[in-house]
Amino acid sequence: MVNDSTMDAHNQQYNNKVDNRTEKEKAIDAWLPITSSRNAKWWYSAFHNVTAMVGAGVLSLPYAMGPGVAVLVISWIITLYTLWQMVEMHEMVPGKRFDRYHELGQHAFGEKLGLYIVVPQQLIVEVSVNIVYMVTGGKSLHKFHELVCNENCKDIKLTYFIMIFASVHFVLSHLPNFNSISGVSLAAAVMSLSYSTIAWSAAVKKGVQPNVQYGYKPKSTIGTVFNFFSALGDVAFAYAGHNVVLEIQATIPSTPEKPSKGPMWKGVIVAYIVVALCYFPVALIGYWVYGNEVSDNILISLNKPTWLIAMANLFVVVHVIGSYQIYAMPVFDMIETVLVKKLNFTPSFMLRFITRNLYVALTMFIGICFPFFGGLLGFFGGFAFAPTTYFLPCIMWLSIVKPKKWSLSWFTNWICIILGVALMVVSPIGGLRSIIVQAKTYNYQVYAMPVFDMIETLLVKKLKFTPSFMLRFITRNIYVALTMFVGICFPFFSGLLAFFGGFAFA
Repeated sequence: MVNDSTMDAHNQQYNNKVDNRTEKEKAIDAWLPITSSRNAKWWYSAFHNVTAMVGAGVLSLPYAMGPGVAVLVISWIITLYTLWQMVEMHEMVPGKRFDRYHELGQHAFGEKLGLYIVVPQQLIVEVSVNIVYMVTGGKSLHKFHELVCNENCKDIKLTYFIMIFASVHFVLSHLPNFNSISGVSLAAAVMSLSYSTIAWSAAVKKGVQPNVQYGYKPKSTIGTVFNFFSALGDVAFAYAGHNVVLEIQATIPSTPEKPSKGPMWKGVIVAYIVVALCYFPVALIGYWVYGNEVSDNILISLNKPTWLIAMANLFVVVHVIGSYQIYAMPVFDMIETVLVKKLNFTPSFMLRFITRNLYVALTMFIGICFPFFGGLLGFFGGFAFAPTTYFLPCIMWLSIVKPKKWSLSWFTNWICIILGVALMVVSPIGGLRSIIVQAKTYNYQVYAMPVFDMIETLLVKKLKFTPSFMLRFITRNIYVALTMFVGICFPFFSGLLAFFGGFAFA
């Protein structure tokens, strides 16, 4: 128990915390997106968290079931625990609020190291999610157009639908802070629950399909193992909301008597209940109806009734509009902080107008050039998604709170860290392996063998490496991975040979 005198001393320390900021610094903080408004209600945090966490990827969860059922449940528990840790750590230091993920990282690991650890991972997640949502929004608009028009309309390229989706963000991105996008976020949260409900209820109405099979698709043990790894990745990426949780909590008012963690945690609990209502029925019912033949987007498996699936795709569009804004706001804050605090730009509407439009244009351009960008997250996303969600909060907790060794808290955090690191390592392997297997065709090997010979000749004869299985294993895998990456990024690569190939082929 904490006695009254201790609590009074804590409150006095909180209230007497000296604000050493200059008037200019206060004005800048009042202009920046994360710190400009602190009057949010607890339900704001609820629908912000729902919008951030429930992505359109929920529709692929049935595809990950079988091996992924346990992972889905365990991930829900672990991520709720790590989210609780972040809510608690927001005001760990009396009189100070860690308004941004990297500020908490700096407190845990040091000024420079904290930035180096957190900022790259947070940016990878947020920018990648924005690009994926740019593509998802365009694809859902495209699908809606196809379903509504049938064969009566002219086919329009996906590029134009991505541009249509982006045009909304050229407007919405100029809303200054989280509180100003609360209406958009609420609509997005409602839509996420709506299209998830459509997905599982339509599956129930359709009923279990004839000859449904629930076993593992692959016939070999190795294939089963790698499919399990892929399922880990699919499920892990369904929980990415931690990257914006401190920024959301920063918008809630806080006093020593009523700290922000109270209303924030209430919002998180509501959000996680909604997340469970979205994730578990879609995943389990979708798998129950279609078994291992379910598509990686359950709406494609359902297909009919047309009007309902069209409506669900439109709901997806509204949801990812809100999600894009939730993940873009911390990026806007980082960009504007650097420009104003480091490069001494004057805070102004024009500065915000230019930077935010450039960012939206950049994510749109990448989305148009790489409409399969979401597939890359299966390989590389785990290196950022898993740490920021599954184990970085645990490492910070051990560093800041320092629970007693061998205590329940100490054990729990280390278990989460071990599971999170394992997830980070194995989640990209399944998809990577399947592409490498597909690449190992006869023609590929015929043309690859002379390249292997050249590389190994150079390494052994010129650079004096010792001939060994490990040398061959590393060099050939790097080559296959390189050709795979180029093939993923440039599926039109063969077209380039029409321009440049003649100089070598002829």
